[in-house]
Amino acid sequence: MEYCQYFTRNHGADEFRDYILGFIFFKYLSEKSVNFANELLDGEEIRFLELDKQNPEHIPYIEEIKKNAIAEVGYALTPKQLFHTLAQRGRQGEFILDDLTATLKSIEQSTLGTDSADDFANLFEDLDLNSTKLGNKDVDMIYGQEMNRTTYNLARMNMILHDVHFAKFDIKQENTLTRPQHLDKKFAAVVANPPFSANWSADPLFLQDERFAAYGKLAPSSKADMAFVQHMLYQLDDNGTMAVVLPHGVLFRGSSEGVIRHYLIEQLNVIDAVIGLPANIFYGTSIPTCILVLKKNREHTGNILFIDASNGFEKQKNQNKLLPEHLDHIIAAFEKRQDIEKYAHVATLQEVKDNDYNLNIPRYVDTFEAEAEIDLDAIVQQLQALEVESQKTDAVIANFCKELGIASPFAEVK
Repeated sequence: MEYCQYFTRNHGADEFRDYILGFIFFKYLSEKSVNFANELLDGEEIRFLELDKQNPEHIPYIEEIKKNAIAEVGYALTPKQLFHTLAQRGRQGEFILDDLTATLKSIEQSTLGTDSADDFANLFEDLDLNSTKLGNKDVDMIYGQEMNRTTYNLARMNMILHDVHFAKFDIKQENTLTRPQHLDKKFAAVVANPPFSANWSADPLFLQDERFAAYGKLAPSSKADMAFVQHMLYQLDDNGTMAVVLPHGVLFRGSSEGVIRHYLIEQLNVIDAVIGLPANIFYGTSIPTCILVLKKNREHTGNILFIDASNGFEKQKNQNKLLPEHLDHIIAAFEKRQDIEKYAHVATLQEVKDNDYNLNIPRYVDTFEAEAEIDLDAIVQQLQALEVESQKTDAVIANFCKELGIASPFAEVK
């Protein structure tokens, strides 16, 4: 599988705190409006969500509900302004930020001149819906490329199953290395699980390709792993992050791969972390793998984080599995970026240089468990005790043989 995903946004969860809390509150106000209106409509043949301002017969209901709502709950919403209604439109691919902005402003305006005006004034001012953090009509939210038709189809199904609107993803079926489909774009996040040690042409003409030219060497024709890394890095924007699953060989193999690795570390300084994973966690291969995390604008420019998570898994019938606690352990180590005995090490670039730019994890994370000291005297005593028991057993068997009138298999016990 060479499926590669590119994402156009990259924001921390804390950046969305104000939006999340604001939307939760808006949802609460909407649900409260529905419940209040339906209580007023009790006994009528219509429910609040069925009211339409375009229907003259509904206008008296709407006006009466608005008047009572402002008096009793302090604000008013129409059915078209409800959280549920706007969310449903958004799921259908409509651009709703303008209407959402107008709705939140309408909540505040509905209270003007009433006792609740002070309580609702500027209540949603932290929800800057014009901010680029939420994107706009022209945001591209996922791009991808996959050569294998089955995986290509699965990738598109995956988008739809996760409610990504068809207009918000662009996945192409093509060879990522020889016929890249999105080279005119840069991305804030790039993730991939390319085929391990795949064959590719390694044609010298690729040294004129901007993705590979600066390195002076191409990944070997029998191992395209580094070529995928170079391609992904080329498409990463200046503040982006990429993560790629690879076989361990890319960490220490020499020749052209060693030259590329040296350039990534010494010249570009983009390798941020190396994470070793357990063996047998991917279908189709039982080998242990690793994750390379690369960033063009690294915060920790003087070191590389190494994590050995190879022993954190649950053994199942046919495959090992990473449980949530194992993933939490990896993420905690990545975020803390501190030495953890037998698990993680923050290696200076000088350490890496001293190791000739070899990134093999055991060079940096010592997981060796010393064998317990052997008490030879105790072993001798155990052997002596076993010998005594053995002689007793031989004697019992010899007596049985004597009673049966047959020869004993043992020497005569005196």
